[in-house]
Amino acid sequence: MAKMMYREAVVSTIAAEMERDPSVVVLGEDVVGGMGTAGGPEAIGGIWSTSTGLFGKFGKDRVIDTPISESAIMGAAAGLALAGKRPIAELMFADFIGVSLDQIWNQIGKFRYMFGGKSKCPAVIRMAYGAGFNAAAQHSQSVHQILTGMPGLKVVMPSTPADVAGLLRQAIRDDDPVIFLEHKALYATSGEVPDGEHLVPFGHARIARAGEDVTIVATGMLLGFCEAVADKLAGEGIGCDVIDLRTTSPLDEEAILDSVEVTGRLVVVDEAPPRCGLATDICSLVANKAFASLKAPPQPVTPPHTPIPFAREMESAYLPSADKIEAAVRKLLDWR
Repeated sequence: MAKMMYREAVVSTIAAEMERDPSVVVLGEDVVGGMGTAGGPEAIGGIWSTSTGLFGKFGKDRVIDTPISESAIMGAAAGLALAGKRPIAELMFADFIGVSLDQIWNQIGKFRYMFGGKSKCPAVIRMAYGAGFNAAAQHSQSVHQILTGMPGLKVVMPSTPADVAGLLRQAIRDDDPVIFLEHKALYATSGEVPDGEHLVPFGHARIARAGEDVTIVATGMLLGFCEAVADKLAGEGIGCDVIDLRTTSPLDEEAILDSVEVTGRLVVVDEAPPRCGLATDICSLVANKAFASLKAPPQPVTPPHTPIPFAREMESAYLPSADKIEAAVRKLLDWR
C-alpha cells in the first residue's frame, strides 16, 4: 500500500478514473490551478491543491475552469451528466451551497424520479467543509445535515485517505448524484491507501475502535478526537466502540443499532449545529429502535446553535473536542 495525504488521495483517484473512463470531466473555479494569474496553469491546482496535474494530463476539454458562479457550476454539471458525461464539480467552500440549491436539490437530486427512471444523473459534487482555521462564519460551516435531508442525494464524508480513495472511486462510478464532503483540516493528514481497484461501498460504516461499554458515532475530522478518547479510556478498562459513518445518506443503521445493543450507551459527535441535525437524528433512531437496550439517555456532542466565531479562542470553545467527548462518555458511565 502507498502512503499519501488526504488531498493526494483526491487527486490520484480522480486522475485514475479519468484515465479509465473518458466520460469523466472536472469543472469548477480554479481547478486548472490559477489560469490567468501570475502563476499560470497548474500553479496551485485549486485552492486546496486537489486538482494539481489534471490539466496537464487531460487538457482543457476535460478540466474546465469556470466563472465564480456556484449556480453555473452546478447547472453545467447537471447538463453534462444528462448528456452522458460523468462530471466532478468542485464547489470549493461548502458554505456557498445556498447559491446553487435549486440546481442540486430541485434538479440534480430529482431527475431520476421525475423522469420515471428513464434518466440518470451521475454527477459528483465535491465540497470542502468544516471549522478550525479561524475562517469565520461564512467559510467554516458543516452543511451535511442540510444535504442529508434531501432525498435523491447520496452524502459521503471520508475521514481517512484510504476512504477518500475508495469512496470517491465509488462516487464517480455511481449513476446517482453524490455529494462528496472533504474536511479542510484533513487535507494534510496522511495514511496508507490500498493499491489498485479499491472501492468502498456506500452505507457501510467503519469500526475504528472496538469496545463493549459505550458506542461513539462520528464523521470526518471528529473521528480523530473519538479515537484519542477511546485509546485513553482503554487504559482505564473502558471499551469504546467508535463508528465512522463514512456516509450519512445512506446511513448504516444496522452498525449503530448492533453496537448500542451491546454497549447500551450512545454518544454522537457532530460538527453541525444541534437543531434538526445528524446527532439528533441518530439519537432519535436509537431511541425508537433500540430503546430497550439503553442504560442511559443518548448524548449528542455538538457546537451550540450559533454562527461559527472568528476569534481563535471562541472557535475552539465552539467546536466539539476530545475533552467534551470524554465528559459525555463518563456521564453515561456514571448514569444512575
